[in-house]
Amino acid sequence: MAGEMKGKRVVVTGASRGIGRETALALGRMGADLSLVVRDEARGKAVAEEVRALGAEVDVFVADLSSMADIRRMAEGLLAKHDCIDVLVNNAGALLMDRQVTKDGYEATFATNHLGYFLLTELLLEAVKKSPAGRIVNVASEAHQRGTIDFSDLMSEKSYAGWRAYGASKLANVLFTSELARRVEGTGVTANSLHPGVIASGFALNNKGIVGTLWKLMSPFLMSSENGAKTTVFLAADASVAQVSGKYFSKCKQKTPSREARDVSVAKRLWEVSEKLVRVGAAS
Repeated sequence: MAGEMKGKRVVVTGASRGIGRETALALGRMGADLSLVVRDEARGKAVAEEVRALGAEVDVFVADLSSMADIRRMAEGLLAKHDCIDVLVNNAGALLMDRQVTKDGYEATFATNHLGYFLLTELLLEAVKKSPAGRIVNVASEAHQRGTIDFSDLMSEKSYAGWRAYGASKLANVLFTSELARRVEGTGVTANSLHPGVIASGFALNNKGIVGTLWKLMSPFLMSSENGAKTTVFLAADASVAQVSGKYFSKCKQKTPSREARDVSVAKRLWEVSEKLVRVGAAS
């Protein structure tokens, strides 16, 4: 495994903890050079030191991935240093039991989990195309099976439920990936999404009350972050999927996503709506 990714530039979002951290460490062991995108700079720098100890080159970029202006600022700085990206791993995500609104006025789960992926990919895509075999890996979830895209209420203003919003955002990840794969066909870039497993990470611990408490109680029985990163690392690095694109994976194997996740018309409409939504903050 060591050296398989030598000389390749990999961008990992949500890299300060959980699956993102383990993904960065695993790819660092394989020789990749890492760019870590984090919200917490101190945590990010700590992970960078772990990666650096493996002999990998690493830098850290700080951004709130629910903010369109913050993503643009961060992407500009990243591209100033790295004009060619071999792998983009969109991993950062949130599960929020109470409805929250971002700086841009968007519902925070949808903004972080979907629009963050969408805009960052759009901004970095030309750099990924410069790679001889660029890969885009989007961490989704089996929760997408329970999700639906309500175009009349994308921001959950009429009603809000945390798990419903999360499921919709993860469905959006799968739909985005399949439409992206169609749009980059013939460029040498591949795009795939995945379910990492139910992970004992900290992503749900920012919720107060019963959800945060239950997550703490369940954590000893859940999959480790290291195991949860395996499918992400597989899609980022394994030669067997070098030509595979537009697919959904679980446990390093292709899996059929939900019926709505396979609806081309929904994927195209979501892309068009997302393009308009991420224009917020474009001039900031």
